[in-house]
Amino acid sequence: MRSRSLYVTAFAAVAGFVIAAIVVMVQQDEVRTGLFKPDDRRVLALGKTLYADSCASCHGVELEGQDEDWRSPGPDGLMPAPPHDETGHTWHHTDQILFEITKYGIVAAANLKNYTSAMPVYEGVLTDAEIIAVLSYIKSTWPDEIRNGHDEMNARNALESQ
Repeated sequence: MRSRSLYVTAFAAVAGFVIAAIVVMVQQDEVRTGLFKPDDRRVLALGKTLYADSCASCHGVELEGQDEDWRSPGPDGLMPAPPHDETGHTWHHTDQILFEITKYGIVAAANLKNYTSAMPVYEGVLTDAEIIAVLSYIKSTWPDEIRNGHDEMNARNALESQ
């Protein structure tokens, strides 16, 4: 009976170790890649369609933005929609920040009290999965160097948040 108890204990210890290793590997993968899925074909197909329907009218069909001078307010006093390609600043922000800006709007996401933005809020318009699909599509268009840097920024941010 004692030897059976020893085997059960050993099995439980090994099983616990394997489960812990799997959890760590999954967490490391999430830390490394963030929220977006720029290599998932199904996510990208949805994201491309949603981008065309919901974003391209302002941010451009080719992600080129609304105006070459997107860093300065337009005649209406509002900032033009920035480009989402490598010439813009989208990739300067973590996945989480980009998600929050898209879902809640820049005013709420950045807690800007006296700021008006032309960008619509997508909470209640797109699901979280659809927002992630759009942002994944955008990220999929960036050059490898920018994507890799963005992944590293997400990883650093995730480690700092733990």
